[in-house]
Amino acid sequence: MAKHNLKAKSKDLFEKAKNVIPGGVNSPVRAFTPYPFFVEAAQGSKLLSVDGKTYLDYCMAYGALLLGHANKNVCYAVEEQLSKGTIYGAPTELEIKVASQISKILPCIEMLRTVNSGTEATMHALRVARGFTGRKKIVKFEGCFHGAHDSVLVSAGSGATTFGTPTSLGIPEETTRNTIVLPYNNIEALEKIVKQEGNEIAAVIIEPVMGNIGLILPKKEYLNSLRKLTREYGIVLIFDEIITGFRLSLGGAQEYYNIKPDMTTLGKVLGGGFPIAVFGGKKEIMRHISPVGKVYQAGTFNGNPVSLKAASTILQILNENGKEIYPKLEKNCQELKKALSDLASNHHLEAQVYSIASMFQIFFTPQPVHDYASAKHSDTQKFQAYFQELLRQGIFIPPSQFETCFVSVAHDEGDLKYTINAFDNALRLASTVNRNV
Repeated sequence: MAKHNLKAKSKDLFEKAKNVIPGGVNSPVRAFTPYPFFVEAAQGSKLLSVDGKTYLDYCMAYGALLLGHANKNVCYAVEEQLSKGTIYGAPTELEIKVASQISKILPCIEMLRTVNSGTEATMHALRVARGFTGRKKIVKFEGCFHGAHDSVLVSAGSGATTFGTPTSLGIPEETTRNTIVLPYNNIEALEKIVKQEGNEIAAVIIEPVMGNIGLILPKKEYLNSLRKLTREYGIVLIFDEIITGFRLSLGGAQEYYNIKPDMTTLGKVLGGGFPIAVFGGKKEIMRHISPVGKVYQAGTFNGNPVSLKAASTILQILNENGKEIYPKLEKNCQELKKALSDLASNHHLEAQVYSIASMFQIFFTPQPVHDYASAKHSDTQKFQAYFQELLRQGIFIPPSQFETCFVSVAHDEGDLKYTINAFDNALRLASTVNRNV
């Protein structure tokens, strides 16, 4: 009887959660059928559910946990800070330390502000860009996710050049009137709109590597062309590196591709599980922020010492050990990518597998995936069969075809071997699913 109750605990908790939390979850991506498992604890590469089952984790809090769950050094540093207090409402030396650490790693960030989430970081970055340029319009790319604030929660139809229309109720159309949505990896579309309206465009914001529509890599020279165009027309180029920052390399995508944006947003890996994000850039831009400038930005929890202590510790670990950490992560990720590709072929599945650094994903489609439109052709029914079978075998990946998997420092050879065997079984099952048209 006790065993039965234990196994049913996640289901029972989900039913209770639906009565007090919309949809039973605090973020939509956490919901999946028939119900999500609830977590009791985590360590290293593993999650322990309230049902007593252990899961090998490749979601890693959607990329935040580069060092794995409950890293001892980070936890120790945070415990030390907790004994000194959790928030002061006044400046601390930690704020200067973390800002200096980041600026040393990413020289294009000459000044920065710390906030608490990626949504806040991109929202404020866009406001600063508008204040700096005196222009109203912004450009984003279809399928790139920059948080859940009004001006970027938009999409376009069929990859067309268009002014964005809201993709959520509660956002007035006039709010997104100045948001232009373009297809990713299409420099011609950007050239056209910039030539037409460049003098009215304040900023171009982009995920240099798309991580919120699956994993989509930039075409050769795409980011270089983007940089050249924005510089020519005095448009602020914002790299949204909430996911890629400190993950593709110590210096993120801008180091990986050797491109210097005007502004950058950072998060996820920076906090290692604690709520912190950053927006920063050139001094000439950042000096427009209050109290020295006229662009208002504030927050009670900005510069929270607990999150800053975690961030400082993580940056120190990566700075001191990056030459060993990043090659190992890439090697392990490549091993998983190759296994997925080979096994998909063995099971006669039409699939595309992509990886970069410690990120990977499989798309169930016969055509290469290079933008939002091509990603949406993927067979989500096959993906759900694949996801559910992995889950049954004790492997947790993001439950949507349109998310990305992450490898952490905590994943070892035993984890990889078990995962590859599970891939084989999951892809075998996916190959039996016929798509409903």
